[in-house]
Amino acid sequence: MGIKQTPKHLLHKNIAIVGGGPGGLTLARLLQQKGVKVKVYERDHSQAARVQGAIVDLHFDSGLKAMEATGLMEAFKANYMQGADKYRLLDPRGNILLDEGNQAGEPQFGNPQFRPEIDRGALRDLLLDGLLPGTVIWDSQFVSMKEVDHKWELQFKNGTTAAADIVIGSDGYRSLIRPYLTDVKALYSGATIIQGEIDHPETACSEFYKLLAQANLMAMGNGATIAAQPRGDGGLTFYAASLYPENWVKNSGIDFDNAEDVQTYLINHYNDWNPVFFSLFKACRYFVARPLNYFPLGSRWVTKNNITLIGDAAHLMPPNGEGVNLAMQDALDLSDCLTNSDFTKLDDAIAAYEKIMFDRAAPLCTETIEGISDFAAPTEESVQNLIKMLSSSV
Repeated sequence: MGIKQTPKHLLHKNIAIVGGGPGGLTLARLLQQKGVKVKVYERDHSQAARVQGAIVDLHFDSGLKAMEATGLMEAFKANYMQGADKYRLLDPRGNILLDEGNQAGEPQFGNPQFRPEIDRGALRDLLLDGLLPGTVIWDSQFVSMKEVDHKWELQFKNGTTAAADIVIGSDGYRSLIRPYLTDVKALYSGATIIQGEIDHPETACSEFYKLLAQANLMAMGNGATIAAQPRGDGGLTFYAASLYPENWVKNSGIDFDNAEDVQTYLINHYNDWNPVFFSLFKACRYFVARPLNYFPLGSRWVTKNNITLIGDAAHLMPPNGEGVNLAMQDALDLSDCLTNSDFTKLDDAIAAYEKIMFDRAAPLCTETIEGISDFAAPTEESVQNLIKMLSSSV
């Protein structure tokens, strides 16, 4: 890694990033390239502690732009999943309405329409490999922090402490850093997803697996949605989405730790759908219900010179394909602002970043919330509108 001279206003400053997801690791890499002292505190016990989840696609003007800035694009190209960026849209009867895999042309790197997919674990690994040894402090679940002599003293669940001049919360939608900046709480969007994981779909639900065809599949209609995508380890992740009252997960009477209980509910809920989808539910042994919440971005916190947020910790919104990309773009913008010699004070640098971040995220969040019914309770009209939109982008 080529390391430049540390900017004057960051000399002798230590930065703590809480949360070792794509955003936090991207930020750490970018800051280290500028000679900044940084540590990442991650709650996982080790790099291999858990499966990181489904694949993600990086976008030309955000995720890929940030990846290019890290100098790790060649590693990304060696690890992305070729062909997994295709999508397939079905109706509840299992009929294929749109199949991008049948479209002519193969977009490549440098094409704004190309959104290469990569396994979350592979993305995390290549970012970790790009950091200086000892950058990530594992088994560091953040508990609290306080200001002592103009520094932050961080306390972790394992009993250890750390000191930092600047703290950056990259700890996701349940961020424990966020309350040190704002007391604005998340709101419920009206939709909830039931997520399932299947490790061996080629045998556990072979008919659906063939239908998936290693693409991003979405089946929409009859007031509900099922989305599925392959994982890098050969498994698949799926989401069953609908509109539900607030606190439905708690009040539904469904034991989400009991696979048979959830399977029975889903089969009844989708009873007028093609049975191929029932095979998907029956093959799943692990479910989790996720109410889709968001942070209202009209209200903004007062900038401080020693703390800020990136990613979902700053601008939580329902899934819209932008989450990881926004986090990585936040990392790029924050790094640029913090290391910009035009800013002689940290207050100004962080304020400049936060304006860029909010101005970018707020309209996306508004658009996502306004379209939540089209996603979770689609009508025939909304599905046709989606087909037109996707067709025009090919």
